[in-house]
Amino acid sequence: MASILQALVSSSLLILVLALHIANAFPIGKIPKPSFLHRPISHRWKNGHATFYGGADASGTVGGACGFEDPRKEYGLHTAALSTVMYKNGSNCGACYEIKCDNKNKMCKPGTPSIFVTATNYCPPGGWCSPPAHHFDLSEPAFTQIAEYSAGVIPVQFRRVPCKKQGGIKFTISGNPTFNLVSISNVGGAGSVKKVEVKGSDKLNYWTELKRNWGTKWEANATLVGETLSFRITTGDGRTIISSNVAPKSWQFGQTYEGINFG
Repeated sequence: MASILQALVSSSLLILVLALHIANAFPIGKIPKPSFLHRPISHRWKNGHATFYGGADASGTVGGACGFEDPRKEYGLHTAALSTVMYKNGSNCGACYEIKCDNKNKMCKPGTPSIFVTATNYCPPGGWCSPPAHHFDLSEPAFTQIAEYSAGVIPVQFRRVPCKKQGGIKFTISGNPTFNLVSISNVGGAGSVKKVEVKGSDKLNYWTELKRNWGTKWEANATLVGETLSFRITTGDGRTIISSNVAPKSWQFGQTYEGINFG
């Protein structure tokens, strides 16, 4: 009986010690919150301004300096052209932002939540887009969700957020047998692409780096025709993902091939 009581006391003391250890490690109100995939890339809100363009159906946003043929099909109606300091020579194409109207401005729509937009174009210097301004030229549907149409320009707060995408990263190859451009879109995570590498199945059986030609179009200094192609993408935050054997050996110019994406 004495040995049983001693064992119970020892067990109780062990439980008490563990409880105290946990309490000290996570005091009341200090227990860490779970980590979510879509938490902001940049927690700090920054100040800027926003205007709009492209018409009520955003048809005027088609094309642009990022190289997306029709952003509406890929990213919907909520897109933005970035000022010079944000566009960064195309390296921020595809990046995603959370934007809210500065409620101190009477032209903000009261009680409107923030919007999420994808960078798909460049707003050249001149007026609000001149350096060193942090400025968004929003599609009209995005702008009018948070502010009155008649406002024209509004003060906003913004921050980078991860991009939530459906499906895989898309690769479209254009050009001719001696000059190949690879257009990359629908990139999740950071959204923006910092580095692209390609590997073939035959003569090009090693990773070779592509050069940014403009926007999201990357130039291959190697012969891609007749190769089964794999791509290695490094995004603006340094993460890397490999889409293996995305384009078959019989791939054709102008066709789009879909790889995997950041989860």
